[in-house]
Amino acid sequence: MEGGREKPLRRIAEAFEGLAANSQTAPMEVDAFSRACSQVSVLFRCLGVAFKFAEMDYVAKVEDLSEASKSISTLNNLLEIDIQQDCVRRGGSHSRNLLRVKRGLDMVKVLFEQILQKDGNSLRDPASVAYAKVFAPHHGWAIRKAVAAGMYALPSKAQLLRKLNEDEASARTYMQTYIICSGPVINSIEDLFNVRQLGIDW
Repeated sequence: MEGGREKPLRRIAEAFEGLAANSQTAPMEVDAFSRACSQVSVLFRCLGVAFKFAEMDYVAKVEDLSEASKSISTLNNLLEIDIQQDCVRRGGSHSRNLLRVKRGLDMVKVLFEQILQKDGNSLRDPASVAYAKVFAPHHGWAIRKAVAAGMYALPSKAQLLRKLNEDEASARTYMQTYIICSGPVINSIEDLFNVRQLGIDW
């Protein structure tokens, strides 16, 4: 906090910096992962109605992983337990929830990349690209239509930065940090599924 003001974007960047550094040397802990992911929830909230579905789904799945961390130490173990119990793809399983959270992190990464690439004050293009790339392939027509309508209610880039208590320069720095640091985290989660031949497109 600076001058009593929350700095959620900085917290997101710092959390994933720590997660990326640790993931290079040891299996990723469920507790550290869920704590870092919980920082991202505020961003979905700031995007408003277009990503309300994502916020509700994401928050619930992160809470499940946070609860799981009380008895399961690493993401490796979490998948192995679900494999043993033959419930990997079952609705509500920790593995399924982990995949959904990974998708949320991916969406934010693409959103930040698009914001940094595009000029102008509108978030509609960056958010539409991020949604189309990450979420749309897994959503039915009704959700896709609702999201498309919600895109018109997105805050402007300036409004988003105000909500996050950042200026253009500091936001750019933190977004770049998240993009760089979330990459290895996302890849390592995909590897956990792929090495067990579970796939990630379900």
